[in-house]
Amino acid sequence: MSMKAAELFDLKGRVALVTGASSGLGTQFAKALADNGAAVALVARRADRLAEVKKAIEAAGGRAVAIEADVTDRAAMTRAFDAAEKAFGTVTILVNNAGIAQSPSRAIEVSPEEWRKVLSIDLDAVFFWAQEAARRMLAAKTQGSIVNIASVLGFGVAKGVAAYATAKAGVVQITKALAVELAFKGVRVNAISPGWFVTEINDKYLMSEAGEALKRDIPMGRFGEEGDLAGALLLLASDAGRYITGATIMVDGGQVVQIKG
Repeated sequence: MSMKAAELFDLKGRVALVTGASSGLGTQFAKALADNGAAVALVARRADRLAEVKKAIEAAGGRAVAIEADVTDRAAMTRAFDAAEKAFGTVTILVNNAGIAQSPSRAIEVSPEEWRKVLSIDLDAVFFWAQEAARRMLAAKTQGSIVNIASVLGFGVAKGVAAYATAKAGVVQITKALAVELAFKGVRVNAISPGWFVTEINDKYLMSEAGEALKRDIPMGRFGEEGDLAGALLLLASDAGRYITGATIMVDGGQVVQIKG
């Protein structure tokens, strides 16, 4: 078997679906997959933004289809997978990226509505989209890879993000649970745990004084930059990671391993 990186990481013939693809990390994931040969179904709520991402991927020589869907809507989920299949065939790579930040609030003040909103998008949808992708891979008798996006906050907590941290810890467990059950069928399930990356969801906070304090706690001394997650994603999505399942890869500049005293 050839061990040339270009062949190991090649995604030609693969069909990827990325949730939350209209901005931030989702856009970066979609572009990285397309740049390496995958046909990509872009899923998000904002159709105008999806159209821009699709255009950028096609301008770079890639293939993409834009599918408007809310990840908490089960009927929309079914339609999204159907649309991806119609365009390119069975989805063999799912990147479960859609998520929302929690409005910072003390744990004793989190409302049931806020808790449910965060958990429904950041945890429930991750499970049901992975479940749907796996069902379709099994029905098509094809191997595949599911990549869930967790967070450093699934391993350590900060004040004010109880719901988000709980959801992301759950994503890590969902990843392990699915991996154990699907491994024999050739469907691998892994997660990426990003540290602090500057995106639209958090740029104001990370560029503030509080953000500067956060940066000082990262051993590498900087926030994640565009491209920093591509290596982990391509490893888990491609044959380069064909014996990896149930794993969570930390991409956080050393944040989680550092003991604060």
